[in-house]
Amino acid sequence: MYPNLYYAFKDIFGIDISFLKVVNSFGFFVAIAFLIAAWVLVKELKRRQSLGEFTYTETIITVGKPASPADIFINFFLGFILGFKIIGVMIVEGALDNPQSFIFSSRGSWPAGLALAIFFGALKWWEKNKNKLAKPEERKLRIWPSDRVGDIVIIAAAAGFVGAKIFDNLENWDRFIEDPIGNLISPSGLTFYGGLIVATLALWYYFHKKKISFIKIADAAAPSLMLGYALGRIGCQVAGDGDWGIINSAYLADPFGRVYQAPANQVNEALNNYGSIYQEHGLIGPAEHLSVKAFGGLPDWLFAYNYPHNVNKTGIPLGDCKWGDYCNHLPLPVFPTPFYEIITGLVLFAILWSIRKRIKITGRMFGIYLVLNGMERFFIEKIRVNTKYDIFGFHPTQAELISSLLVISGIILYIYSPRLWPNKKNVPNKVI
Repeated sequence: MYPNLYYAFKDIFGIDISFLKVVNSFGFFVAIAFLIAAWVLVKELKRRQSLGEFTYTETIITVGKPASPADIFINFFLGFILGFKIIGVMIVEGALDNPQSFIFSSRGSWPAGLALAIFFGALKWWEKNKNKLAKPEERKLRIWPSDRVGDIVIIAAAAGFVGAKIFDNLENWDRFIEDPIGNLISPSGLTFYGGLIVATLALWYYFHKKKISFIKIADAAAPSLMLGYALGRIGCQVAGDGDWGIINSAYLADPFGRVYQAPANQVNEALNNYGSIYQEHGLIGPAEHLSVKAFGGLPDWLFAYNYPHNVNKTGIPLGDCKWGDYCNHLPLPVFPTPFYEIITGLVLFAILWSIRKRIKITGRMFGIYLVLNGMERFFIEKIRVNTKYDIFGFHPTQAELISSLLVISGIILYIYSPRLWPNKKNVPNKVI
C-alpha cells in the first residue's frame, strides 16, 4: 500500500522526491476519477446535444475591461494560500514529516505566501490590462451543457466533500463528540453516499437556476457517475484508508506482512489478541469474521489482504519496516472490498455505457443507475466494515439503508418516467 505518492515513486521507480509526501494517494486517485468521469460526461452530453436533447443558453459578457479590485484581491488571496501552504510545506522545517497535518494546521510560510500573493495579483492586473479596450464591448456567448462540465465538477467536488464529512460524522457520532473540530477538518473520514446526496442537491439547484433539465443531465451522467465511483475506489485500495472488509478468518499475516492460510486454533488466538483493533472501526461486539479460502486458482490476496503501510496506521508494526509512520499492517487479513468495488463498478459502467443509446425515455437511464448502484453497495456491505445501527433488533449500516432507498427510488423512477416526462415531440420535457 502507498499512503502517498512519495512511497509509490520510491518503491516502484527508486526515486526519492520528498515533495510527493504532500500528495495523498487517496486524493490523487479521486482527482483522476473526477477528471476521467468529466471527460466521459462531456462526450455523452455532446452526443445528446447533437440529437437535440439539449439546447444552448445565451449569456452576455463584457470584454476589454481593466482588472477590478475584486479580480486582483481574489488572485492575491489564492496566491497567498498556495505560497503559505504548498510552498511552505517544502521549506518549513519538519513540514514534510507529516504534510497532511501541516496543511490542516495554522502553520505556513509567510514570506512565500506574500511573494506568491503579489505575483498572482500582478499577473491578473497584467493579463486584464493587456486585453483592455478603449471602450469595453458586450458580446453574446452560446453556452451548451457540455461547456458547464467544469462548473459541475467543482460543485460536485466541493459539495461532495462537505456531504461526505457530514454523513461520516453522523455515522460516527461518538467519535465526533469527542473532538468536533478535529473531525470536521480532518482530511480522512468520508462517506460516499453523503457526498452523493449533498452533491446531487447542490447540482439540482445549479441546473434549476440555469433552467436546464436536471433529470436529463442525470441520465447523461449515469455512466460517468459509475465510472467515477469505480476509479475513486482505487484510491481506497492503494491508500488502505479503512474502507476494507471484515476479517477473513481462514488466513493470518506473519510479522513481515506475508499472508498465509492458518488453522482455526491460531485464528481464534489472534482474534482474542487483536480483535480490539477491529472493534475500533465500529463493529458491534466481537470482531466479525468469515472464513473463505481462495479457490479456482485465484491468489490469496484476492480473498485476504493485510493492507501493509495503510494510511490510517491501523494494525500492528511490520518487521524491518523503514516507511516512517506508515509501518503497520492488519494481523488478521480482511476482504479487500475496495478492489471488489473497482471491478464491479467498471462492469456496471460498461453495462450503462452499452445501453445508453437504447434507453429513449427520459429518467429511465438514471433509474437504472440508482438500482445498480444501490444493489452493488447493499451486497458489498455484507462483508464490509462499517458502523451499524440498532433499529428494532436489526443492525443495518448507514449505506445499507441508503442503498435500499436508492434501489426503491430507481424502480419507481423507471416505472413512472413515461408519465413524468413523456417523450413526445410536441410535449417538452419538464425542467425539475
